[in-house]
Amino acid sequence: MTDRAEQMPLEGVRVVDLSIVWAGPHGTRLLGDMGADVIKVEALTRMDPIRGRAEAKSNEGIFPDGEAGERPFNRHGYFNERNRNKRSLTLDLKAEPTREAFRRLVAVSDVVLDNFASGVMERLGFGYEALHAIQPRLIVVQMPSFGTTGPEAGYRGFGATNDQLSGLVSVTGYAPKPGEPVQPQNLGINASDPIAGAHAAVAILAALERRRRTGQGAFIDLAHRESATRLLGYEVLDYTLNGRIAQPRGNGHRSWVQGVYRCAGEEAWVTVSIRSDAEWSGLAGVLRAGGIDEGLLVDARFATGLRRWKHQMALGALIEQWTVTRSPRGAAEELQAAGVAAAPVQGPEEYFVDPQMRARDWWLAIETEETGRHEYYGISWKNRRRPGGVRRPFPALGEHNAEILIDLLGYSRGEYESMVGAGLVGTDPRDVSDD
Repeated sequence: MTDRAEQMPLEGVRVVDLSIVWAGPHGTRLLGDMGADVIKVEALTRMDPIRGRAEAKSNEGIFPDGEAGERPFNRHGYFNERNRNKRSLTLDLKAEPTREAFRRLVAVSDVVLDNFASGVMERLGFGYEALHAIQPRLIVVQMPSFGTTGPEAGYRGFGATNDQLSGLVSVTGYAPKPGEPVQPQNLGINASDPIAGAHAAVAILAALERRRRTGQGAFIDLAHRESATRLLGYEVLDYTLNGRIAQPRGNGHRSWVQGVYRCAGEEAWVTVSIRSDAEWSGLAGVLRAGGIDEGLLVDARFATGLRRWKHQMALGALIEQWTVTRSPRGAAEELQAAGVAAAPVQGPEEYFVDPQMRARDWWLAIETEETGRHEYYGISWKNRRRPGGVRRPFPALGEHNAEILIDLLGYSRGEYESMVGAGLVGTDPRDVSDD
C-alpha cells in the first residue's frame, strides 16, 4: 500500500470515467495511480466490454487460475489490469432518477472522460455544453477514434483500426525483397490504445494546471488516430522534406546497425544495437575474444557507421556466429559490459522473474475477494517524495454504489434502495448479449 506521509500529486481531483476497453481506462488509471479519485461509471445493461460476459460459457479469457467463476465480470484480467485505483458506480444514463445522480456527480467532479463514438454523449444529453453548464470549471475529454469533427467524425474504430490508419502498420513487418510488394504486418497489439490513453492523461494534467491559473475548464478532443501518428515523426518528416516513402525494416533501424540474433537454445534471441564508433569497438572486442574474425577493426566494410549500416547483413552473420554459442542473457551481459546496448528477447514467463524488475518492485500483489491474490504490473514511475501506488484494487461491478450515492452525493438510504429496486443501480449485469 502507499506511504501516506505526503499528499499524492492528484489527491483531491475527482475524475468521472465513462470510458471502456483500453484507451480511456488506461489514461484514467494513470490518473488514479497519481492519486485522483477515479469513479468508473457503467450501466448494468452495458458494462465495460472487457469485463467479459455476465455468464461465461467457458473458461476462455484471462481468469485467475484459468477459472471464469460464477461472476466472471469481476475476474477478467483485462479489466482488472486497467482499472485499479478506481471506484465503480452503476448508473443508467437513459433513465431518471439516475440521470440526476450523474448530474450531481458531475457537479462535484473535475474531469469527465469518455471514449465513445462521436455524438454518443450528445445524444444522451451530456455533451460538453450540458456538462459545462453543470460544472463551469469542468475538464471534458472525448476520445473517439476519428475525433469529434471532420467528415469521418461519425465513423467507429478500435485500436486495430487506428493502428492501420495512423500509418504505423505501413512500416512494420519484414522488409520486402527486391521486386516484391510490401506486406504490412499488424502490430500484434492495439498500440494506439495505450498511446492515446497516455496522451489523454498528459492533456488532463495540462488542463488542470491551466485551470489552477485561470479558473477555466476545458474541452479536450483527442482522436486516437492522430495520437498514434505522433510515433511516425521521422517517417513523416522524411516524406515531407525528401519525398521518400518509408518501408518496413523488420528488426533493423533506419540509420544504425540493429538486429535480433539467434542464441543457443530453442526460440532464444538477443537484440543488439551499434550506434557509434565506441560501441562498434566494444562489439568487435567481444567478437574477437570469442574467436570471431580477428580483422574486424581493419575491415573496410565496417570502417564507418555508414559502411557498417550498408553491410549490416554481413556484419549480422558474424554477430550471430558468436551469439549462437551463448544464452540470450549471457550474450547481453557480455555486450553490456563492453558498452554495447543489448538485451535478451523475453517472453512473459521470463519477464515475470526478471531480476531488474523484481529489484525495483515492479510487480505489485493485488488481492480481492473474487480474484484472490495475484501480481500485476506496477506504477510506471517512482517518486520518493510523492509516492504513487495501489490505494485500492480493481473494483467489482457496482462495488461502491452506496458510498458514492449516499456518502458523496447525498442520497438517503431509502432513495438509494429505490434506485436499486428499479434496476437502475446494482451489482449484477442484466440483458448482456452473448455476442
